[in-house]
Amino acid sequence: MGKVVLVTGAARQLGGRFVRRIQRDPEVDRVIAVDAVTPGHRLGDADFVTADIRQPAIARVLAEHSVDTVVHLDVSAKAVGTGGRTTVKETNVIGTMQLLGACQKAPRVRRLVVKSSTNVYGSAPRDPAVFTETTPPKSLPSGGFAKDVVEVEGYVRGFARRRPDVAVCVLRFANILGPEADSPLADYLSLPVLPTVFGYDPRLQFVHEDDVVDVLGIASREPRRGTLNSGTFNIAGDGVLLLSQCSRRLGRPTVPLLLPAVTWVGQALRTVGMTDFSPEQIRLLTHGRVVSTVQMRETLGFHPEFTTAETFAEFARSQGPGLLPPEAVGRTVDRVAAMPFAGAGGDGPGITGAGDTYPTPSSGT
Repeated sequence: MGKVVLVTGAARQLGGRFVRRIQRDPEVDRVIAVDAVTPGHRLGDADFVTADIRQPAIARVLAEHSVDTVVHLDVSAKAVGTGGRTTVKETNVIGTMQLLGACQKAPRVRRLVVKSSTNVYGSAPRDPAVFTETTPPKSLPSGGFAKDVVEVEGYVRGFARRRPDVAVCVLRFANILGPEADSPLADYLSLPVLPTVFGYDPRLQFVHEDDVVDVLGIASREPRRGTLNSGTFNIAGDGVLLLSQCSRRLGRPTVPLLLPAVTWVGQALRTVGMTDFSPEQIRLLTHGRVVSTVQMRETLGFHPEFTTAETFAEFARSQGPGLLPPEAVGRTVDRVAAMPFAGAGGDGPGITGAGDTYPTPSSGT
């Protein structure tokens, strides 16, 4: 008999894609897709179970279907449907607690994969140039999705200590982008004009949706010879992009604002429902974040198909043309960068050209 895989967050686009992909694995006999809401997309031959992971009933689902592999994808910065921030936090934190409690009591469970985020490192002015999996954050996130993933990973570590017989894999994804990206950062980049923090040009990393699905497949199977898929891994595409380069390639002008003004704009955008411009996202757009992917390559054995620049290009094509031609945006940004006050206080390299990307130091990329 093959493996029985349970996937949470099946109503999300990413969850649905992984459910359809894992069914093609010859080692998998059945796939149990779980979510509190009915998916609006097809799930192939998977068995869909309507269940809220915040409720103890998830333990019954694990037992009834003799699940041996759990892939927990219901950790997200955005709610499905009309749910707000409270619903998101409860699903991320309380839902993870309930799911791990159910896994602890399920003797057949042998592998757990958890979707996390590089948000766990936060974004601060004195951050190191590159975070490794063992680098502690300079400042722990005080709220929002970043704090959620810190708590989620804490519960996962506790579970791993209590069930040492279970192979646990935590994947810290950089900003996920692609044609179907659904995240606060994707919403921000979809705005016709991008508000930015005056004097800062943060470095950003992206990972393509296709690569996310591929690495989840690697993490949910037995490790290949010479690799190990238990532990914590940063997942990101090669290289980095500056926010100014992103705006050029989108053809969207930027409006540099002083930090207090950016906060006010963020509050206004949240009020009208255009995007969740949260304080943690403002910190990312101020200080940026870059992670090492050495362990992803050398230990996990995963090599992304898309670089950061290629991932962003796929996203940009899905957005259509911006308000201005990319060349015009580039010339404007270059003129601003040439001013004496531009870049003061920034933490990234200077702006040199629209086609430049900067490799991730010490990441082997």
